Amino acid sequence: MIRLPSNAPIPERDREALEKLLSGLAASQRDWLSGYLAGLSGLAAAPGGGPVPPAAGGSPLTVLYGTESGNAEALADLTAKEAKRRGFKARVRNMAETQVEELKDTGNLLVIVSTWGEGDPPETAVEFHQSLMNGSPTMEAVRFSVCALGDTSYEQFCEIGKQVDRRLEELGGERIAARADCDVDFDEAHTAWMASVFGALGESAGSGTGTAALAAPSVGEFGKKNPFPAEVLEKVLLNGERSDKETWHLELSLEGSGLSYEPGDSLAVVPRNSPDVVEAVLEAAGLDGSEEVALKDGAVLPAREALATAFDVTALSRNVAKKYQALAQSGDLAALLDGDAEAFRAYVDGRQIVDLFEDFPAPGLKAADLAGILRKLPPRLYSIASSPQAHPGEVHLTVAAVRYNAHGKDRKGVASTWLADLVAANDRVGVFVQPNKRFRLPADDATPIIMVGPGTGVAPFRAFVEERAARGATGDAWLFFGDQHYTYDFLYQLEWQEHLKTGALTRLDVAFSRDQPEKVYVQHRLAERARDVHAWLEAGAHIYVCGDASRMAGDVHAELLRIIETEGGKSPAEAAACLEDLKKSGRYQRDVY
Repeated sequence: MIRLPSNAPIPERDREALEKLLSGLAASQRDWLSGYLAGLSGLAAAPGGGPVPPAAGGSPLTVLYGTESGNAEALADLTAKEAKRRGFKARVRNMAETQVEELKDTGNLLVIVSTWGEGDPPETAVEFHQSLMNGSPTMEAVRFSVCALGDTSYEQFCEIGKQVDRRLEELGGERIAARADCDVDFDEAHTAWMASVFGALGESAGSGTGTAALAAPSVGEFGKKNPFPAEVLEKVLLNGERSDKETWHLELSLEGSGLSYEPGDSLAVVPRNSPDVVEAVLEAAGLDGSEEVALKDGAVLPAREALATAFDVTALSRNVAKKYQALAQSGDLAALLDGDAEAFRAYVDGRQIVDLFEDFPAPGLKAADLAGILRKLPPRLYSIASSPQAHPGEVHLTVAAVRYNAHGKDRKGVASTWLADLVAANDRVGVFVQPNKRFRLPADDATPIIMVGPGTGVAPFRAFVEERAARGATGDAWLFFGDQHYTYDFLYQLEWQEHLKTGALTRLDVAFSRDQPEKVYVQHRLAERARDVHAWLEAGAHIYVCGDASRMAGDVHAELLRIIETEGGKSPAEAAACLEDLKKSGRYQRDVY
């Protein structure tokens, strides 16, 4: 039940009715109502209560983005739309297609950029980032503001956005509004950043746009703010019973959702925390679970339900530890936070929030304190493993259940083991589509493709081959797949064999690392087929890599460089330039995680 603050300017006679109404609304409905009311206020603030007044003279404005998963691009489009609504001549540009020197005459520049892993730029923005950091073009005519996307579970939170913000100032740029550092739940922070930016731009232009409300969100559409409750149609374990792996194939219904996707896109799954994990956190925090916790949207839930559905109770980061320390006032934790950064990283490695609570107790910790310590439970992205043409009204996933032991405790992935252990056929799972425009099949179906996807990295290639089969594509298709054992871990084996018979798949090379004394991986198969791989590339093939970023993707990249160098008779620098050209032209695409 939502309770209004005691000081709310609402008459007592209306309070109960309003509380009852708000409590009966879904979160998406409350979001819309909030935006609608803000919109009314904005219209009232505009001269004559009319539309948002335009920016003076239709000022030009550039929204520049650098993205890894597509979030920065989506926010750039949203920002440009809002700018156009306010009368700016807005355009959106991708760092991958922009030279730093081109920015010096942009005037108003809004930058939205994500950080990949531990402080790296998005793959498509590496060249732009290097040029900006190492070059010295003057930005004295540029007014800028930066919205940085990141993940507080990483030490170098929003590092690239911070670097870009600092560098633009060093080059003479004038900051319009303070940088926003956004966690994985970035909508609220991005909205606040837009309000700050357009407020400042409106005031400087003398147009009054600083008082205008942002556009109210649409209602009734399924998406990130309103996930679709998809029914689980089928759930199948793909590994043999003697396998060390646990990989699940799930089929979900999208009927009635209005959601659509393309091969290469991802599906975001809204998970729940496992009951045993929640109970362990409650016990470590000294709570019984019945205490009330207020959420940001105004809802009030028992602590047990709040921890299960609303908060990330596993990912331990410096940000979480600092917030907790403000309550715990632990000398040992203070020493850890203030000491050597490597020592803190060593402590965090393999540990979770429950360990923090147990190792540094905070007597008297209240359930309400958790809302200030823990971040929102983020959705998990999975590469879609189906073609919408082959499976209309459905979306398929390939999910590996993550289980491991660290520091004497059994651990497990939040979403993967929720889907594996607690979700069954006919259950419903909250989902929305996350487009990935950087991982797309060639527009020409006659173009050959090479796909490298070990383990669950094969998921999008199931979608690719199904899609090309449904479209009657004539281009050759070559798949490199790897896992541990042929007998137990050959994911979708019968389907690949059928595609080979029909011609939808031209070639298949497999690497099962544990079936012989020496370990064999997909990069070794690429090396063995170097001459043919190079011939396919020379014939215009597109090459795709999906899967583990920490080792596999780097090893495959190194092998591709070697193939281009040795088979193409190029120097190392020429091979690197060639592979970079393949990236820029969209012929070398990676979806790594």
